[in-house]
Amino acid sequence: MNILQIPSVTDTTALDSLEHFSARIAQKTDSLANMDTEQFIATISKDASKLFTPETLDYIIHGLISFGLKLLAALAIYIIGAWIIRKCKRLVMRIFERRKTEKSLASFVINLISITLTVILIVIAISTLGINTTSIAALLASGGVAIGFALSGTLQNFAGGIMILTFKPFKSGDYIEAQGYSGTVDSIDIFNTKLTTPDNKMIMIPNGTLSNGTINNYSKQQFRRVDWILGVEYGTDFEKAKGIIENIISAEKDTRILSKPSAPFIGIESLSASSVDIIVKAWVKTSDYWDVFYDYNARFYTELPQNGINFPFPQMDVWLRNNTKGDA
Repeated sequence: MNILQIPSVTDTTALDSLEHFSARIAQKTDSLANMDTEQFIATISKDASKLFTPETLDYIIHGLISFGLKLLAALAIYIIGAWIIRKCKRLVMRIFERRKTEKSLASFVINLISITLTVILIVIAISTLGINTTSIAALLASGGVAIGFALSGTLQNFAGGIMILTFKPFKSGDYIEAQGYSGTVDSIDIFNTKLTTPDNKMIMIPNGTLSNGTINNYSKQQFRRVDWILGVEYGTDFEKAKGIIENIISAEKDTRILSKPSAPFIGIESLSASSVDIIVKAWVKTSDYWDVFYDYNARFYTELPQNGINFPFPQMDVWLRNNTKGDA
C-alpha cells in the first residue's frame, strides 16, 4: 500500500537525505552501543537534523496532502454510495409492494441487494485510497467457495425457500400435506416451513426436501367436493334410499351445499360382500368442507334408519353338507 506519493525526479534530494540518515544509523550501530546517554542523544540529534531538510519536509507534506485528498474522496464515494443504496432498497420495496410479493421473499431480496452493493461500495472506496483490491477480491471468492461447501445442505434449503416463495405452491394459512405431515402453514421462512397440526403441534420441514417432494394443498382451490360412502342392506329399494338422501342433502335446505360446479350426485358405488355401497358427492366451499363432512355423517347415521334404510352388519352364510353313508 502506497500511502505517500512516489516523488518525481526533482524530489530525489529528499530520498537521498533519508538514505543518508539510514546509512549513518547502520554504520554507527556498534559505536552507539558503547556510548553514554549524552553522547547517544547528541549523535542522534546531529544526524536527525540532516533528515529534516526542506526537500524532505516538502516531500512528507506533499504525501500527506495527497493521502488526505484520497481519504476525502473515499469518504465522499462511500457517503454518496450509501445514499444510492438506500434509494435502491426503497425502489425495490415499492415494486414488491405493488406486486404483493411474499414478505419473506421481499425481505430476503432487499437484504441481499443491500449486502452485495455495500461490499462493492467498500471495495471501490478502498481502491480509491490506492490499495490493491485484487487480493481482497480473491480472498472473498475463496471464502465464498469454502462457505458454499460447508453449507451445502443449508444452501439447498435456501434454494428451496426461494422456489417456494417465487412459485407459491402454498401460502400462509393453507392446509397442506407433505413429507408425511399435514397441517396449516404457519410461516414460510428462507430455510424451512412451519406447520401447525390439528392437535396444535409445530412441525418444521426443510424447504429443500419440501420443494422437491409432493405437496397436497387442500386450500388452494375455492371449492372442494365432499364424498360419503353409505353401505345399506341387500334388498334395500335404491330409489327410495336415493330420495331420502336427496332430501337430506338438498341445497335448498342448506346453503353450504352448492349446485355449482355440479349438483349433488347419488349412485351405487359398488356391491360389497355384505352391503350395497351408495356414494354421495356434493360440492362445498373449501372453508366449509370439514363442517359439512361431519355434520352430514351424523345426519345420515340418524335419519336413514328412521326412514327404514338400515346399515348392514358383516355376515356370512355357512352351508353344511352331510356326506355320511350307511354301513355296507
